[in-house]
Amino acid sequence: MKALFVLPLMAALAACATPRERCVSEATRNLRVVDRLIVQTEGTLSRGYGVEQYQVTRPTWRQCGWYPVRTRDGHIVRGAPRMCWEDEIETRERAVAVNLNEEAATLKSLRDKRASLARTANAAVAQCAATYPATR
Repeated sequence: MKALFVLPLMAALAACATPRERCVSEATRNLRVVDRLIVQTEGTLSRGYGVEQYQVTRPTWRQCGWYPVRTRDGHIVRGAPRMCWEDEIETRERAVAVNLNEEAATLKSLRDKRASLARTANAAVAQCAATYPATR
């Protein structure tokens, strides 16, 4: 539910970026993803186990409205609070076994891919700088 409020804010902030900033952001998107994956894989190797996220649903007793009350003069006003059971989704983490040799191979592969993406991103960022020169 909170994501519904954050998305318009993020869209508004993205609209505030200059064309050059948008170009650089687009050019380096894959590089940022690979960097994040490298950090996760290094964390797994340093811990010796993986971390898996899963979701659980638990019922929560919450106020979900008001009972209407009719006054003596016929108006309907808000009366006592009405309570309802609502499902609340909670994200949890648990340790999982991983093959550390496969993780090390994955890390090596990600680092090789990062080097390739960095070269491509540097060229794209230079193109962005040429297309959208800095203005003061």
